[in-house]
Amino acid sequence: MAVIQRPLILDVEDKPKLFTGLFLSLQHVFAMFGATILVPVLLNMPVSVALLASGVGTIIYQIATRAKVPVYLGSSFAYIAAMQIAIEQMGGDISAAQTGVIMVGLLYIIIAGIIRFTGTAWVDTILPPIVIGPMIMVIGLGLASNAVQSAGFVMNSDWRTILVAVSTFLITAFVNTSAKGFMKIIPFLTGIVGGYILSMLLGIVDFTVVAQAQWFALPELYLPFETDTFNNYSFYFGPEAWAILPIVLVTVAEHVGDHTVLGKICDREFLKEPGLKRTLIGDGAATAVSAFFGGPANTTYGENTGVIGMTRVASVSVIRNAAFIAITLSFMGKFTALISTIPGAVLGGMSILLYGVIASNGLKVMIEDKVDFNQSRNLVIASSMLVIGLGGAVFDIAGFITLSGTALSAIVGIVLNQLLPKQETEED
Repeated sequence: MAVIQRPLILDVEDKPKLFTGLFLSLQHVFAMFGATILVPVLLNMPVSVALLASGVGTIIYQIATRAKVPVYLGSSFAYIAAMQIAIEQMGGDISAAQTGVIMVGLLYIIIAGIIRFTGTAWVDTILPPIVIGPMIMVIGLGLASNAVQSAGFVMNSDWRTILVAVSTFLITAFVNTSAKGFMKIIPFLTGIVGGYILSMLLGIVDFTVVAQAQWFALPELYLPFETDTFNNYSFYFGPEAWAILPIVLVTVAEHVGDHTVLGKICDREFLKEPGLKRTLIGDGAATAVSAFFGGPANTTYGENTGVIGMTRVASVSVIRNAAFIAITLSFMGKFTALISTIPGAVLGGMSILLYGVIASNGLKVMIEDKVDFNQSRNLVIASSMLVIGLGGAVFDIAGFITLSGTALSAIVGIVLNQLLPKQETEED
């Protein structure tokens, strides 16, 4: 049974009116904000750099793809563990971590060059829908515990946290399903504003950081050379940096998966036009530039793809302007501080819906490709990937490289897909 796709309200090339477009872009900023700033928080990096890198990276991507794909780039979760290990092994020095991520970006570009001359057939062979689908599900469901904890659905949680999370979720859901006109296409922004107002009324918003912040502040960059203004690190090509490279396998698969999902939403084949060779260059160049300035790796953001899927607004113009807003925010100390006061409960309530949409899109990929689960091999591949990816499995290779979560799940899926014999469909 074919999946009936709702028509887009704004297609890729369409541009909304100024006022409408501003709110649509703000919605994308809010959608990416929680995850984008969480990565530098976990890595003890400046949030302002992550915001700057997110905006600049998205602009770089749009240039590389000739503004043909409505993708937003944000901080990648896939490299957190590898970067943390590299930083610990270097005694707190970020040189290995940043150099490793720069090499990751360059490797993306090399892969794009190979694809330019060899085509994408080998990518399709390695990453068919039966591998991509569960991988997307692992990405979405792997974040589920973060959303649940932020929403307060844990033992001994503050009732106010749960109330705010549930209210944010319900506002977003009802606006998306029942609202008319302009309100229908900004459900996440509406949900966040509603949840934030309720948080203030319940007294769980702390404005201390806003009072202490400056109105204008330069992003706290780290550069690979000494300056009088910014911090610095050194290029380092030791084993600690090289150990980060294997994660490329995961993020390239994630890249393909995100573009596949987005293509289904927009009824286009972005991996053919503008082509995987261009989208990989955009993603890789953005990651290398981010790391050069002391930021985390960038990646295509499923959160923003989820927003496009639910609002049916796929305008590249909206995405581009969201990137400019993120860049502006990285210089606005007071406003950035204000955004950071959004309680985790609000982001948790919204994330329950967003992460669920990501996971559901993985299922949708397999449904639309008509993956036959009566075939044992498909059942084995999908079930193995889900259990490995969501079960906390860890595979340590001689203490040099540690694979877990999405990375290990991706490798398991790719290997099983190549090893297990393919079964021919029996015709009645």
